[in-house]
Amino acid sequence: MAMHFKRLLPIPKEIREEMPLRADLVDAKASFDAEVAAIFRGEDSRRVLIIGPCSADREDSVLEYMTRLAGLQERVRERLLIIPRVYTNKPRTKGTGYKGLLHNPDPEAGDDLLEGVKAIRRMHLRVIEETGFFTADEMLYPSNFQYLIDLLSYVAVGARSVENQEHRLVASGISVPVGMKNPTAGSTSVMLNSIYAAQAEQGFIFRNWEVETPGNPLTHAVLRGYIGLDGRTYPNYHYEHLERLAERYTAEAGYANPGVVVDCNHDNSGKRPLEQLRIAKEVLDSCRRNEAIDGIVRGFMVESYLEDGNQPVDGGVYGKSITDPCIGWEKTERFVLEVADRA
Repeated sequence: MAMHFKRLLPIPKEIREEMPLRADLVDAKASFDAEVAAIFRGEDSRRVLIIGPCSADREDSVLEYMTRLAGLQERVRERLLIIPRVYTNKPRTKGTGYKGLLHNPDPEAGDDLLEGVKAIRRMHLRVIEETGFFTADEMLYPSNFQYLIDLLSYVAVGARSVENQEHRLVASGISVPVGMKNPTAGSTSVMLNSIYAAQAEQGFIFRNWEVETPGNPLTHAVLRGYIGLDGRTYPNYHYEHLERLAERYTAEAGYANPGVVVDCNHDNSGKRPLEQLRIAKEVLDSCRRNEAIDGIVRGFMVESYLEDGNQPVDGGVYGKSITDPCIGWEKTERFVLEVADRA
């Protein structure tokens, strides 16, 4: 047998019981989730802002960032609802390198997946308990989602995962909004098919259980740009892109709550994080010019940390991304305030 089974890990329920969400925060999360759902149903005119480090790599700098972000949320609450990115799993294009806190709870100490499972839950719990935020993460591994199911208020399915059947089926049983990114090749049809599948009732095998799901009506589109046949990056947030999507992505075509979140980094910016504010402003200008576009744009994704740019995994600069480059805190504050002013 080529696959070596090293040890049996605790099931997610056991980890949740060992590291529970505080009882007084359970109702707070339900209230927050209701606010988020109202935006994605079009009942609340605010935009969501899913913002934070490309990868949540260490507790101290992530918590400092989130504490600052919580103060900023109070200044823009009437226009923006912030959901902080605490992304603890990282997809790798070639399958190697830093794979996130789950696989590398201590980049210098090597892999320990049990400690990684506890580390990702501890990171989310600390952000929630110390800032009052509820968090977003990427569902890179559907079988691991249950370790965080009671903590997340937003789930992303990445460009490399969006065609995967298990991601679509598991998303259909999630009770919070799930953003389906367009695939790296850019197909809008693939993204819309994923949304349709996740909004439908499903029955399948999951973690050795036969399960049924009701469908998730809060599943929606995330535009993140794409990679062309020439290997270059191309955006898909311009007026024409949004206009065409709004024509296809409708209730009449069978979609519940059509909604779009624009990812301002990745291939939309060509991984030039300083372009993120310009991109958000352009999208908001498109919303003002076109009622149909305004009717589907629910908010933005932004990669942001304490320091500008990025560094190697062993770079050692506090609050600087060890994966994709981010905007630092000064530019983050400007982004949030300017977008709130225009939203």
